[in-house]
Amino acid sequence: MRALELESVHKSFDGVIAIDRLSMAISDGCIYGLLGPNGAGKTTAIRMMVGILMPDRGQVRIFGERFERRHLRLIGYLPEERGLYRKAKIDELLLYLGELKGLRRSTTHRRVVEIAERLGIRAALTRRIEELSKGMEQKIQLIAAMINDPQLLILDEPFAGLDPLNSTLLMELLLELKQAGHTILLSSHRMDRVESLCDEICLMNHGKSLLQGGLAELKARFGRRIRLVYRGEAPLLQQNGVIKSRGQGGNVVEAWLGPGTDGQELLQTVATTATIVSYEAVEPSLEEIFIEAVGSHDGV
Repeated sequence: MRALELESVHKSFDGVIAIDRLSMAISDGCIYGLLGPNGAGKTTAIRMMVGILMPDRGQVRIFGERFERRHLRLIGYLPEERGLYRKAKIDELLLYLGELKGLRRSTTHRRVVEIAERLGIRAALTRRIEELSKGMEQKIQLIAAMINDPQLLILDEPFAGLDPLNSTLLMELLLELKQAGHTILLSSHRMDRVESLCDEICLMNHGKSLLQGGLAELKARFGRRIRLVYRGEAPLLQQNGVIKSRGQGGNVVEAWLGPGTDGQELLQTVATTATIVSYEAVEPSLEEIFIEAVGSHDGV
């Protein structure tokens, strides 16, 4: 079953296209990454997923149904911008937000305490928002997003303001939610976090989808990165089509092997004319895929 679907969604502002026929489908019970450079349209797409904006064309579906306001009870949303009342006491504010979502005060209190303990901030619940650090404030917004135990949790830059320890704590919590059957969509510039968490991703640029799919599938599509140190001559390495891109200095080649290029065969062929000093082949990281795909799309 699909937890969330966008079908040819289009959105423009004053004639400027922000989202251009974007389609994506997120399976129930997975963690999905929505990626892209600044201005790619990620936040606009997310705002249409939660009904803040309505698409000019296309459809948003939640658990197989066309989006309606009633679906908000199934959704938790963390916006990129902080939007908490600065003078409010944290516990009172969270109880109020729980009531807005139709929860009983007893249910809200229990949920707040559970999540606050998990995030290590229960002692801060009696303080005011204005007294908090950026990281603590982000944790309060995370509690607000999860207070209704949502089936679909949408997080826009959830690691903003969090130090490495608290980022790891949040990652562990998100994996626990996935294990419990929740669906999570997150948008983040932290490629290392996305790579560790996400089952699938969509990479956007200029309002369009550049890449979609599972991480293993996308890495296979982009080939592998190699570092080859050799002595002598290796004319094969100069042929077009063997290597997608290269950085070379002396008899050292750091490059991407194109899809379908067999690294072992390449190594054996080079060894007929040169002496191999060292050879290493690794999968491309998500950050490398991001740079390659966005750079190619922008003509860099």
